[in-house]
Amino acid sequence: MELNLRYTFLEVDDHEAALAFYRDTLGMEVRQDVAMENARWLTVGPKGQPDIGIVLQSVGVARSPEDAETLRALLAKGSLSGLVFETDDVDALFDRVAASGAEVLQEPMDQPYGVRDCGFRDPAGNLMRFNQRLKG
Repeated sequence: MELNLRYTFLEVDDHEAALAFYRDTLGMEVRQDVAMENARWLTVGPKGQPDIGIVLQSVGVARSPEDAETLRALLAKGSLSGLVFETDDVDALFDRVAASGAEVLQEPMDQPYGVRDCGFRDPAGNLMRFNQRLKG
């Protein structure tokens, strides 16, 4: 049996800000953009990985009111999970993302586990890390 990742979900509180970040700053493709009652199904993905969709879902959608409020609070604190991307030029990517006004968590640095990486928060507060494999 073979398994392949198809979708991953991120909670966002402003779809237009998320779209500007993922499409305009990171250069991702918009795969789906569907308005629903009290929600929006916005899917983006890396151009080189057409089978992977990152769903930027309305925070707390399809959750109980209590759970939705908890998610909103965690998102506002930047305490939800995020994504790790691989790039061939982490320093150039850092410059582009930093110029967009994204919150910088870590400037590019070599890590002892074989990558050079940096960290940001997207407009909603989700953690974004960008890795480049070190040669050697």
